[in-house]
Amino acid sequence: MNFAQKLVIGYYRAQLKVFARLSKRKAAEKAFELFSTPYPGKARKTPPVFEKAEKLHLPFNGLRLVGYRWNHPQPRRALILHGFSSTARKFDHFVMPLVKKGYEVLAFDAPAHGESGGKLVNAVDYKEMIDAVYRQYGPVHAFIAHSFGGLALSLFLEEQGYQENKKVVLIAPATETSTALRTFSDFLRVDEPVREELRQLIHERGGHWPEWYSIRRAMHNIRAEVLWVHDRDDDVTPWTDAGKVQTDGHPHVRFLLTNGLGHRRIYRDNQVKKAVLEFL
Repeated sequence: MNFAQKLVIGYYRAQLKVFARLSKRKAAEKAFELFSTPYPGKARKTPPVFEKAEKLHLPFNGLRLVGYRWNHPQPRRALILHGFSSTARKFDHFVMPLVKKGYEVLAFDAPAHGESGGKLVNAVDYKEMIDAVYRQYGPVHAFIAHSFGGLALSLFLEEQGYQENKKVVLIAPATETSTALRTFSDFLRVDEPVREELRQLIHERGGHWPEWYSIRRAMHNIRAEVLWVHDRDDDVTPWTDAGKVQTDGHPHVRFLLTNGLGHRRIYRDNQVKKAVLEFL
């Protein structure tokens, strides 16, 4: 963590303390805003394959979402979904291999990410974006989702009546929102009364407690064939959460476990890419 990052974190911690003294609800609202705000990443040169893409624009909840399409039209479509504080462009290495397998390939920047509009995003927003993309450009037959994208995809899939003959790749998915919320609260030193108010706020806005936003829970309602790729050393979406899904023993879910790749290198690893493409 560099000096500038420490200053920002210190500022947020101090700000939440001030809000907490005035009102636990106001502090919870501010905490939820921070929890839903992607942090800016380093500027990245546009991968050549994205310069060749057909650019798509999709109206969504008053925003304009930006997407990309290759190899249109084809009978089978694949949708790539990035994680929190990421962009579709980070998955450029999957595009042409999917095209070579005969897929029409779609990738969208989620709300508040990349070139899409907005400042905030949560799992429900992302799930609804997937639904909008599916309705406008689908049906989709194969999905590759990383981290937060995996949670949103799982929430979307469990609502679909027809899931047969669909293939889903979850790479280091954000298995439990309750874990992400606890990690976030620990990091910003949110006190216990504000944490409880934050839980209440999430329930009021989405109709469910944080524990409901869970891939483990949703997986009981998903029938698509799933390849779950996870690193045992992932310190962002811990294997301790994902391992419980493996213990559940779903016949339609198989696991590929790695060591030492962590949360982000895993989706660029050549062996992982090979396994994903063979599965699809």
